[in-house]
Amino acid sequence: MLSLKYMVEDNKQVTFVRFKEGELWYRTEDGFDFPVPVADVGNATMLARDKALLFMRYIRRQIDLLNRARIESRMLA
Repeated sequence: MLSLKYMVEDNKQVTFVRFKEGELWYRTEDGFDFPVPVADVGNATMLARDKALLFMRYIRRQIDLLNRARIESRMLA
């Protein structure tokens, strides 16, 4: 899995992919999808393409979620 630092360095971009069940889904240039809850957006303007650095919080949250799920699945196996 790619690191958070790698996904946001060198002015990399994220692209809006879809809206589903109260979440805006974005994709990094590396193909990593992550959600942004609409409840967190408030009055912000969400662009179709934006700097990945601005989305670090949400990318990190998704990486942590996937890592926890991976660990749990190993424990159950």
